[in-house]
Amino acid sequence: MTAPLYAYGMFNENTSLLFAIFLGFIFGLFLERGGLGNPHKLTGVFYLRDFTVPKVMFTAILVAATGLYLLSDMKLLDMSRIWIVPAFFWPQIAGGALFGVGFFVSGYCPGTAIAGFASGRIDALVCMLGIITGSLLFAVSFPAVDGFYMSTPMGGTTLPQLLQLNHWYVIGFLVLFAAGMFYIGAHK
Repeated sequence: MTAPLYAYGMFNENTSLLFAIFLGFIFGLFLERGGLGNPHKLTGVFYLRDFTVPKVMFTAILVAATGLYLLSDMKLLDMSRIWIVPAFFWPQIAGGALFGVGFFVSGYCPGTAIAGFASGRIDALVCMLGIITGSLLFAVSFPAVDGFYMSTPMGGTTLPQLLQLNHWYVIGFLVLFAAGMFYIGAHK
């Protein structure tokens, strides 16, 4: 059997949606249990005091990348059937900078805001209202920014494709980078 199971018709859309809701609930539970619904833990990285968030993110990225490429190399996963969000270089740099400012000011990203609100934090609700307001403003102003939004398209490019390197070299570099960051974070 080759994955992705949904793409090969192993289960229908309703099952897929139920599975997504279940995984979203579990994801939020782990965020909250890991303390990532607390804005002080999230902004601690900007002040070089708490490296929990980058440790969690790098661990998740490395586990997912290793698992995906290992399954692909073992011919258990057809990577050509995995949809990769198309990249648009400059618009995503601008969006990432805006996201970073919002993260720094509020102490939340969208997922952690929901986890924080679920644990009773009113500031997380304010952040969620800000996210909704910003999304609506973007939707209304989209015709004015459409040209920039669609500029510098790169398609569904992965880092190994962009660097023209074997995926195991890229993953190896990321493991070394993460290990160095973890070491520095532990000795701050």
